[in-house]
Amino acid sequence: MRGALLDAVALVLPVSCAGCGAPDRSVCLRCIHALRPTPRLVRRLGLAAWAGLEYSGVVASVIGAYKDGARTDAAGPLAAALGAAVASAVAGLPAGSVAVCTVPSTRAAMRSRGYAPVDALLSRCGIRPTHALRLVRAHADQAGLGAEARRANAEGALEARGNLAGRRFVLVDDVLTTGSTLAEACRAVTAAGGSVEAVAVLAETPLRRSGRLAGTRETYSDIRGQGDYGGRTGVVDPPFRPG
Repeated sequence: MRGALLDAVALVLPVSCAGCGAPDRSVCLRCIHALRPTPRLVRRLGLAAWAGLEYSGVVASVIGAYKDGARTDAAGPLAAALGAAVASAVAGLPAGSVAVCTVPSTRAAMRSRGYAPVDALLSRCGIRPTHALRLVRAHADQAGLGAEARRANAEGALEARGNLAGRRFVLVDDVLTTGSTLAEACRAVTAAGGSVEAVAVLAETPLRRSGRLAGTRETYSDIRGQGDYGGRTGVVDPPFRPG
């Protein structure tokens, strides 16, 4: 019955799969299978974060379409993956009040999209995030930068909106690459007196070592998935090129 209804809707409002381009579904069954969350603990810059998905292939295409292609109809399976990551992150935390805090979007991103992608996914999970952080300075495009350059670019870009003394947070973001954005968010929270109890992300980008930079500390770079590393949230503002 559900399939028949979707087929009928597709006749009136044609749509293609945000993952593979197949007709008549926002996200086809094959891509939904690829988007099933498999939470795993990953580490970047000394941070441990729970990631719901690996940012590559279909996952990269759907996230890019959702964030930068106005495909909010693809939000369902992404929300399930982010919710699984958050659940894994908070499991086993000491009892007490813990707030979910997202990395703020840039003004340009908000103007372009009209919504905050991570906040919208959390809302689908029944989670209302707090906006404890804000951007305080401009930053360069992170795309193509190595770990040290990303860290320098992100440093000092965020601050707390007020005193966070005694407050506990779970930091949530969309795509984790080198970890510079979340490291800066952690710094901003702790500088205001708060504590970061856990970190969760929708997806983590697999990293590879660059031969050109071998032997230096700056040895990691992105593995670019289909559609490239997309996003205009937080202190990461690389271009998204669909395709």
